[in-house]
Amino acid sequence: LTDNSDGRRATGDGRRATVIAWIWARTVQSPDPAWDGHVPLVGSWVLRKKPKKPLVWVEPLPNHDTQTITYRIREGGTPPPGTVKRAVGTCIATGAAIPNAYIKREGQAGRMAETLVAVVCESPQGRRYLPPDSVPPVEVPKPEWEPQGRLDGKAADQMPLYGSTHWSHLFTDRQLVALATFSDLLREVQSAVEQDARQAGLSEDKRPLREGGSGAIAYADAIITFLAFVIDRCAVKWSKCVPWNVGGEKVEHVFGRQAIAMVWYYPEANPFSSSTGNWLGQLTWVVRVVENLPAQGFGEVLQQDARARLSSVPNPVVITDPPYYDNICYADISDFFYVWLRRNLRFIWPDEFSTLATPKAEELIASAYRHDSRAAAAQFFESGMTEVLGEAAQAQHADFPVSIFYAFKQAETKEGETVSTGWQTFLQALNDTGLTIIRTWPMRTEMTSGLKSLASTLASSIVIVCRPRMVDAPQATRGELLAALRSELPSAVRLLRDQAIAPVDVAQSMIGPGMAVFSRYSRVLEADGTSMPVRQALALINQILEETLSDEETEFDYETRWALTWYKQNGPETGLYGDAETLSTAKNTSVSSVVRAGIATSAANKVQLVPRSDLDPNWDPKADPRPTVWQVTQHLLARLERSETEAADLLRQAGAGMGDRARQLAYLLYQTADRQKWAQEAVAYNTLVTVWPTIADLASRPAPGQTSLLEA
Repeated sequence: LTDNSDGRRATGDGRRATVIAWIWARTVQSPDPAWDGHVPLVGSWVLRKKPKKPLVWVEPLPNHDTQTITYRIREGGTPPPGTVKRAVGTCIATGAAIPNAYIKREGQAGRMAETLVAVVCESPQGRRYLPPDSVPPVEVPKPEWEPQGRLDGKAADQMPLYGSTHWSHLFTDRQLVALATFSDLLREVQSAVEQDARQAGLSEDKRPLREGGSGAIAYADAIITFLAFVIDRCAVKWSKCVPWNVGGEKVEHVFGRQAIAMVWYYPEANPFSSSTGNWLGQLTWVVRVVENLPAQGFGEVLQQDARARLSSVPNPVVITDPPYYDNICYADISDFFYVWLRRNLRFIWPDEFSTLATPKAEELIASAYRHDSRAAAAQFFESGMTEVLGEAAQAQHADFPVSIFYAFKQAETKEGETVSTGWQTFLQALNDTGLTIIRTWPMRTEMTSGLKSLASTLASSIVIVCRPRMVDAPQATRGELLAALRSELPSAVRLLRDQAIAPVDVAQSMIGPGMAVFSRYSRVLEADGTSMPVRQALALINQILEETLSDEETEFDYETRWALTWYKQNGPETGLYGDAETLSTAKNTSVSSVVRAGIATSAANKVQLVPRSDLDPNWDPKADPRPTVWQVTQHLLARLERSETEAADLLRQAGAGMGDRARQLAYLLYQTADRQKWAQEAVAYNTLVTVWPTIADLASRPAPGQTSLLEA
């Protein structure tokens, strides 16, 4: 590339392009004496992996004579494997192992470095990927200011292990200079905004925004606050802990999960491009938020202990999204944003930014490192949650219920009970305050795309609506609770299924109806006269859920019942013919029958379910003399991989009754796949149920060339 007067650069073919990102790889000195130099740590060399476009990747070229590594860009072909996997490296030059302990020692000693491996450019012709020697080196001055705070708690989950102990270590010098420069300009912008506001006719009210002002000064305070949010968004994009998205060809952000993770191979975005990760892109997101804020009225936001606030407001209406046990350490990771907000807004919001870091000691989460042990952390969370919910129960306006949003995936314990310490502790606190659950709704609130896995991530929060328990609430025995659960939960399961709740959310969604039964009693007595704890109630709720789902097997044909049980025992793998024959006898069918039905294959004394990849793409259930629920379900999945339209065509052919049973089977198969940790299978069945309303709607329309009943 060569410099041009307009700030862009010319590529070797004479076209101009703007650099939008520099791709860097972290490096360490090779531990192999045969190589005297640093080697890259790269999880994957791929830069672009998109349908209908050639694969783009970086080819590393070690030169043993000069002991140097150069990099070039390749299209198509097969890239070499990465040089780091699960934090264990391999020397690209010699193949020598680079242990994780060695990488950590190099990082902690300050000897880890970075090397430029590629440059991403944007031109009218599209994205261009160029080798690092296309860009002349740039001298970057040391930043005049940088955040000094240490990473703490969850923010220190990984990075200090590799020598990054302070917030400033998460950024390159160039990123720090950019962030500090934009921050410094806020004071100049504030003066310009005040002047423009006065010229536009805003009042000369001298009160700042924090004191309720409404004039030019307060207006400028608001604009600077919004611009500080833009700088925080930039910090999330302009960091050494950001991955490059090869499918979207874009800069991601730091928080792919609720911690700051090591990224071996990261992009450095150009703030002044018109593409991914630029300043104007981050500004646009904040502008969208502002444009959608209420056009009138005033709100009040306080940073205050919830218990103190509840006691100071008469007749409050409590709607809350409380902390999820130990799932997210909010205060720890909030400091990533706080260190920049404090610098940029301390003169506007002095009270809110009076501390060097966010308060942490009173944060109501079960963080073991703050309380020396898991038991102490659990006790802190439960007692604190009981106190807060107790205050809410006492203070809540009598005409309104307490509404609580909760999203926390249950976990399988070693005893085989599907319960969660987070749910158990939270619900125990809720029950102990004398609140009873009167309604629960799953509400789609969680993202299920990007860096998250559909197999393990909740799509919904559970809205729990509570009122104080009646003073004359009855007691119940364990047997009476079980009878009530068996009576009420099946209808709740059917309702959730009719509403197309994702299978990944079913166990969480059933906690509400189950706990509504449990919490209506003042006490549930065990056989020895002791009170049943919430943990045991959750175990019973999940037991009844399993029974309810299993009972639905009776609605399936014999071959489908055989396939469901075989799937539980063997999954997609082969099993012994003798086991298959024994199972078929129990299910009132035969191996030859399931083979004729196209469900399984039998050869060499082995039996296996037919893989979806081997299914006939032209299978027609109307032409099959004995179509099974299993076949319909598997063919729906196979066709859904191609398109929703194909899946809808099959559902139309199968009919509504068969379709409903196929959806029931998908729920059961998801439960099995999730329990066995077959992630791809779980994702497939979860996806089928999630998109069911769409394909059902398409199936309800006439097929191409047909006339609808209404038209007829």
